[in-house]
Amino acid sequence: MRITKRTNIAVRLLMYCAAHPDRLVTKAEIAEVCNISENHLAQVINQLGQLRILHTRRGRNGGMSLGVPADRIRIGEVFRHVEGGLPIAECFADADNTCPLTRACRLRVALQDAAEAFYSALDAITLESLVCDNVDLMKILRPVTCAR
Repeated sequence: MRITKRTNIAVRLLMYCAAHPDRLVTKAEIAEVCNISENHLAQVINQLGQLRILHTRRGRNGGMSLGVPADRIRIGEVFRHVEGGLPIAECFADADNTCPLTRACRLRVALQDAAEAFYSALDAITLESLVCDNVDLMKILRPVTCAR
Protein backbone atom coordinates (compact mmCIF):
# COMPACT_ATOMS: atom_id res chain seq x y z
CA MET A 1 0.00 0.00 0.00
CA ARG A 2 1.30 3.44 -0.85
CA ILE A 3 0.63 6.43 1.40
CA THR A 4 -0.24 9.70 -0.30
CA LYS A 5 1.88 12.81 0.07
CA ARG A 6 -1.01 14.46 1.94
CA THR A 7 -1.05 11.74 4.61
CA ASN A 8 2.72 11.90 4.99
CA ILE A 9 2.48 15.67 5.50
CA ALA A 10 -0.36 15.24 8.02
CA VAL A 11 1.67 12.90 10.19
CA ARG A 12 4.78 15.14 10.09
CA LEU A 13 2.64 18.16 10.96
CA LEU A 14 0.96 16.40 13.89
CA MET A 15 4.28 15.09 15.19
CA TYR A 16 5.71 18.61 15.09
CA CYS A 17 2.72 20.01 16.99
CA ALA A 18 2.95 17.18 19.55
CA ALA A 19 6.65 17.93 20.02
CA HIS A 20 5.78 21.55 20.89
CA PRO A 21 2.68 21.27 23.11
CA ASP A 22 3.45 24.43 25.08
CA ARG A 23 3.05 26.92 22.21
CA LEU A 24 1.48 27.70 18.87
CA VAL A 25 3.66 26.60 15.97
CA THR A 26 3.74 28.32 12.62
CA LYS A 27 3.31 27.00 9.12
CA ALA A 28 6.69 28.48 8.13
CA GLU A 29 8.65 26.68 10.85
CA ILE A 30 6.94 23.35 10.15
CA ALA A 31 7.61 23.74 6.43
CA GLU A 32 11.29 24.40 7.05
CA VAL A 33 11.97 21.77 9.71
CA CYS A 34 9.84 19.05 8.09
CA ASN A 35 10.84 19.85 4.48
CA ILE A 36 7.30 20.50 3.26
CA SER A 37 5.99 23.00 0.73
CA GLU A 38 3.93 25.69 2.48
CA ASN A 39 1.23 25.33 -0.18
CA HIS A 40 0.81 21.60 0.44
CA LEU A 41 1.03 22.18 4.18
CA ALA A 42 -1.74 24.80 4.07
CA GLN A 43 -4.14 22.30 2.47
CA VAL A 44 -3.44 19.69 5.15
CA ILE A 45 -3.71 22.26 7.95
CA ASN A 46 -7.12 23.23 6.62
CA GLN A 47 -8.27 19.61 6.46
CA LEU A 48 -7.03 18.74 9.97
CA GLY A 49 -8.53 21.97 11.29
CA GLN A 50 -11.94 21.06 9.86
CA LEU A 51 -11.65 17.67 11.55
CA ARG A 52 -10.79 19.50 14.80
CA ILE A 53 -7.63 17.44 15.16
CA LEU A 54 -5.76 20.73 14.84
CA HIS A 55 -6.60 24.07 16.44
CA THR A 56 -5.66 27.03 14.26
CA ARG A 57 -5.48 30.72 15.04
CA ARG A 58 -5.11 33.32 12.31
CA GLY A 59 -3.36 36.63 12.49
CA ARG A 60 -0.05 38.12 13.48
CA ASN A 61 0.29 35.99 16.61
CA GLY A 62 -1.40 33.02 15.02
CA GLY A 63 -0.32 29.47 14.58
CA MET A 64 -1.58 26.04 15.39
CA SER A 65 -1.63 23.41 18.09
CA LEU A 66 -3.23 20.04 18.59
CA GLY A 67 -6.99 20.22 18.93
CA VAL A 68 -7.08 16.84 20.67
CA PRO A 69 -4.55 15.47 23.20
CA ALA A 70 -1.79 13.45 21.50
CA ASP A 71 -2.72 10.32 23.45
CA ARG A 72 -6.21 10.41 21.89
CA ILE A 73 -5.08 10.81 18.28
CA ARG A 74 -4.94 7.39 16.62
CA ILE A 75 -2.74 7.24 13.53
CA GLY A 76 -5.14 4.86 11.76
CA GLU A 77 -7.94 7.40 12.08
CA VAL A 78 -5.70 10.17 10.74
CA PHE A 79 -4.84 7.99 7.75
CA ARG A 80 -8.53 7.15 7.13
CA HIS A 81 -9.57 10.81 7.28
CA VAL A 82 -6.76 12.17 5.15
CA GLU A 83 -6.72 9.36 2.60
CA GLY A 84 -10.49 9.59 2.35
CA GLY A 85 -12.13 7.16 0.01
CA LEU A 86 -9.15 6.59 -2.25
CA PRO A 87 -9.49 3.14 -3.81
CA ILE A 88 -6.50 0.84 -3.27
CA ALA A 89 -7.01 -0.73 -6.69
CA GLU A 90 -9.03 0.03 -9.81
CA CYS A 91 -11.69 -2.53 -8.90
CA PHE A 92 -12.62 -0.50 -5.79
CA ALA A 93 -13.38 2.61 -7.83
CA ASP A 94 -17.04 2.98 -8.75
CA ALA A 95 -16.63 5.36 -11.68
CA ASP A 96 -13.28 4.37 -13.21
CA ASN A 97 -13.41 0.59 -12.89
CA THR A 98 -12.83 -1.01 -16.28
CA CYS A 99 -11.79 -4.44 -14.98
CA PRO A 100 -14.04 -7.17 -16.33
CA LEU A 101 -13.01 -9.56 -13.51
CA THR A 102 -14.36 -7.55 -10.59
CA ARG A 103 -17.49 -9.61 -9.87
CA ALA A 104 -15.55 -12.89 -9.65
CA CYS A 105 -12.15 -11.73 -8.44
CA ARG A 106 -10.98 -13.24 -5.16
CA LEU A 107 -7.99 -10.92 -5.02
CA ARG A 108 -10.38 -8.01 -4.43
CA VAL A 109 -11.55 -9.60 -1.16
CA ALA A 110 -7.95 -10.24 -0.10
CA LEU A 111 -7.02 -6.63 -0.84
CA GLN A 112 -9.97 -5.38 1.21
CA ASP A 113 -8.90 -7.57 4.14
CA ALA A 114 -5.30 -6.40 3.82
CA ALA A 115 -6.32 -2.74 3.82
CA GLU A 116 -8.40 -3.24 6.96
CA ALA A 117 -5.50 -5.04 8.66
CA PHE A 118 -3.22 -2.14 7.70
CA TYR A 119 -5.53 0.46 9.24
CA SER A 120 -6.17 -1.72 12.30
CA ALA A 121 -2.42 -1.94 12.95
CA LEU A 122 -2.20 1.86 12.75
CA ASP A 123 -5.18 2.24 15.11
CA ALA A 124 -2.99 0.76 17.85
CA ILE A 125 -0.54 3.67 17.49
CA THR A 126 -1.20 7.04 19.09
CA LEU A 127 0.48 10.29 18.17
CA GLU A 128 1.87 10.42 21.70
CA SER A 129 3.59 7.05 21.24
CA LEU A 130 5.41 8.41 18.19
CA VAL A 131 6.77 11.44 20.04
CA CYS A 132 7.00 10.56 23.75
CA ASP A 133 10.58 9.84 24.91
CA ASN A 134 11.81 9.93 21.29
CA VAL A 135 14.98 11.91 21.89
CA ASP A 136 16.25 11.57 18.31
CA LEU A 137 12.97 12.85 16.88
CA MET A 138 12.94 15.80 19.28
CA LYS A 139 16.41 16.82 18.10
CA ILE A 140 15.15 16.85 14.50
CA LEU A 141 11.95 18.74 15.35
CA ARG A 142 13.66 21.62 17.12
CA PRO A 143 12.73 24.88 15.43
CA VAL A 144 15.41 26.36 13.22
CA THR A 145 16.94 29.47 14.78
CA CYS A 146 18.50 32.32 12.86
CA ALA A 147 22.20 33.02 13.41
CA ARG A 148 22.65 36.65 14.32
